[in-house]
Amino acid sequence: MMKLDAIKFGLASAYAVSIVWIVCSLLVLLLPSMSMNMGGYMMHANFSGMNWHMGLAGFLFGLFLWAFSAGIFASLMAAIYNRLI
Repeated sequence: MMKLDAIKFGLASAYAVSIVWIVCSLLVLLLPSMSMNMGGYMMHANFSGMNWHMGLAGFLFGLFLWAFSAGIFASLMAAIYNRLI
């Protein structure tokens, strides 16, 4: 069986999540009402009375947190996978 390079797998996951974060942020910026409805459906909630507020600092902080979390999680998954095979 092939082992995974935990660092590379973590970096690939961080890059992939970063792309998804940027696309999602663009959707919120360009289509806020649709994004609010979609978010409500995904969370089983009614967000119709709320508004989005997305500033540059929030965008960058969220990008960093999601990418970092995904990278750490994927690296841990790869390391566990490698120990199991």
